[in-house]
Amino acid sequence: MVSCNGGLNQMRAAICDMVTIARYLNVTLIVPELDKTSFWSDPSEFQDIFDVDHFIMSLRDEVRILKELPPRLKRRVEIGMVYSMPPISWSDISYYHNQILPLIKKYKVVHLNKTDTRLANNGQPLEIQKLRCRVNFSALRFTSQIEELGKRVVKLLRQNGPFIVLHLRYEMDMLAFSGCTQGCNSEEVEELTRMRYAYPWWKEKIINSDLKRKDGFCPLTPEETALILRALDIDNSYQIYIAAGEIYGGQRRMATLAAAYPKLVRKETLLEPSDLGFFQNHSSQMAALDYLVSLESDIFIPTYDGNMAKVVEGHRRYCSIYSWLLISSERFPAIVK
Repeated sequence: MVSCNGGLNQMRAAICDMVTIARYLNVTLIVPELDKTSFWSDPSEFQDIFDVDHFIMSLRDEVRILKELPPRLKRRVEIGMVYSMPPISWSDISYYHNQILPLIKKYKVVHLNKTDTRLANNGQPLEIQKLRCRVNFSALRFTSQIEELGKRVVKLLRQNGPFIVLHLRYEMDMLAFSGCTQGCNSEEVEELTRMRYAYPWWKEKIINSDLKRKDGFCPLTPEETALILRALDIDNSYQIYIAAGEIYGGQRRMATLAAAYPKLVRKETLLEPSDLGFFQNHSSQMAALDYLVSLESDIFIPTYDGNMAKVVEGHRRYCSIYSWLLISSERFPAIVK
């Protein structure tokens, strides 16, 4: 059993790791539980975001995945006969063979209760990396409701020509937890600091904002983003779709960017309130919509090297290579083989 933590793309990466670990331990995986206690307080279950049947069926030749524990094991969990722990971060697969597998054999059920960055990213066998990619880019398909709404947003954008997706990481939680307060007034700095201290799971409390920024660990501000777009010679006739939550500071912080690029749009401005009603207060489902639009954009520009940036980049590369292989297999079957 695994419980993922963080935002949508952080949980997505964790799911890829946990499927891979279950495969190489030759154990059954229960459909992952998604984070409901983080800053976003999203009540979504796995099946509210991802097509759970497709997830299970598409990986059936690799690992056994069940929607829930069998009754006998469920009773063991109910009476406390389960071992719960967070794995050690950035461990290689041998750690799970040597430390976790004996616990599963002893307790029958092990609950990995925190799953972000728990498997080493580099130096792993190629087969592990291939399975991670398969989970991320094939098995984790969004629900039909999310997919259809994402297609509608893309269609609305395409009606007005090419578009850029700007993943503008300037939300309140991003600034509070990173300690990046460039351009914030004293009241905002105090509010962001209080928020950081309000979450005990966030270990880094005292942060030197200037030093963090000089070291390159802060997202671009909206004002800096406008400068970067102009430096990249992005024409202001482009539609720019903002893939992000509520921007901290609101219109005051967005004024420079909006003046330079007047065709700023969001899902909330493209769709009717009734279209998004089902997704309100479900941040991960809203992020899934932004993810789908990002994949289809003519240009994707992240303002911070976070999980969204990495996963969208990987997905676009994966789709390009896959399309090339499909075309090439028809023209040059011997070479592709």
